[in-house]
Amino acid sequence: MKDTVTATSPHAATQRTRDARPAGGSDAPSGPPPVGGGERSTRKVIADYVSLTKPRIIELLLVTTFPVMFLADRGVPGVWLILATLVGGTLSAGSANAYNCYLDRDIDRLMHRTEGRPMATGAISPRAGFVFASVLGVASVLWLGLLVNWLSAALSLGAIVLYVGFYTLLLKRRTSQNIVWGGVAGCMPVLIGWSAVTDGLAWPALVLFLVVFFWTPPHYWPLSMRYKEDYASAGVPMLPVVARDSAVAVQVVRYAWATVVTSLVLVPVAGMGVLYTLVAAASGALFLFEAHRLRRAARAEASYDVLRPMRVFHYSISYLTLVFLGVAIDPLLHLPW
Repeated sequence: MKDTVTATSPHAATQRTRDARPAGGSDAPSGPPPVGGGERSTRKVIADYVSLTKPRIIELLLVTTFPVMFLADRGVPGVWLILATLVGGTLSAGSANAYNCYLDRDIDRLMHRTEGRPMATGAISPRAGFVFASVLGVASVLWLGLLVNWLSAALSLGAIVLYVGFYTLLLKRRTSQNIVWGGVAGCMPVLIGWSAVTDGLAWPALVLFLVVFFWTPPHYWPLSMRYKEDYASAGVPMLPVVARDSAVAVQVVRYAWATVVTSLVLVPVAGMGVLYTLVAAASGALFLFEAHRLRRAARAEASYDVLRPMRVFHYSISYLTLVFLGVAIDPLLHLPW
């Protein structure tokens, strides 16, 4: 599903990537000045550290962890196991996101969407942010290893390494396919949830892994269309920065179709019943409708007000939530075809 698109800006992707600084960059603030002149309240300090973990992203990751545990158990897992897994997953995702803030602090200062992040403003020093991310990472591995199982702990560590090393350091500033392959890290919570219950992996978990993998581009590229000027100014070659909107929309449609088809493959693989099948099909149809609407508008070179890529972004979240709710509830109802 590789795109074959061309740059449409005089600031071509290759030049932008060549000029981009390495991850981490200089710590000289070019955006909002560092916080100073008086002690910050404890509440503000805590809020800054919490924001490094990107709680809204963590919420979405847990949406794919919790339901898979019900499918793996074919019922309701133990409450303690659920809580232990979710806490470990939160620590793991928080660590990966905090490392991301540490490494991206230079380009965060250049983008309006991210210029208020604590390490971009200087509210949290790079050293403190790095230590915080490391503590969360070690805690997540030990927590999952000691309280869940070591396979889940290993998968958690793998997720951190993939997000930080593979996506943030290797891909993000070098290729327009960054979130395609970098998105593998976001699929790991599915495997963690399954392994927490079974201490192993199986085909249903791998199918759901692929659902999240294919879902990531049509979720993130519309957001990148909204903020492509930000990414361009920071030298990040997101696909909407280096390609026409029409080319991006084609890729959104292709990956949306791959997502919906893969979600339906789960029906025979995991023996899903009526509820999941109907939810996956109905929500998938709406997801495809929004993706094709974006494609038609982009082909017509519509204005941003007509294009409205954020409609696809927001609905993609609703779609994934509905599908995974179906994953959790279907085994409880036992409504076979």
